[in-house]
Amino acid sequence: MATTRQIVEQPQSPLIQRIKSSGTISINGSPMNDDKEEEFSRSSLALFKAKEDEIERRKMEVRDRVQSKLGLAEEATRRLAEIREELESLTDPMRKEISAIRKRVDAINRELKPLGQSWQKKEKEFKEALEAYNDKNKEKAMFVSKLVELVTESEKLRMTKLEELSKSIDISLH
Repeated sequence: MATTRQIVEQPQSPLIQRIKSSGTISINGSPMNDDKEEEFSRSSLALFKAKEDEIERRKMEVRDRVQSKLGLAEEATRRLAEIREELESLTDPMRKEISAIRKRVDAINRELKPLGQSWQKKEKEFKEALEAYNDKNKEKAMFVSKLVELVTESEKLRMTKLEELSKSIDISLH
């Protein structure tokens, strides 16, 4: 299973590259039209949703594995308790083995408690990381929007200046 770091470090798809290059100006010098901006927004949202779904799926997989392990441990504990009762009902020729099994059950119980706590802690950390990711994504969207706005304004100013220069050249040539 790929870790989050491996997913982030994977080669970027054309969609991701197109999203990252949004806000740029096409070759002929005009800004991207509204349809492309809308497509960019939709594709960005789809990409974000896909990543969010992947994170949620992995979280559920981890939760299911932990629950499965806990279920197996509980089943093992029940079986060992039954064995212990059967052994106690017999004469005590296996007392040492019973004692060893009891100690093992107790050791497993001690191991289960920190595993459960660790799982809860990691789930909390995951939620915090997801929230931080969402915040940064919103901040990025805000800056991309501002960048597009600034590039558009810059183009307008340059076009105005070019028109003025063109007029002054026409006037000086006549």
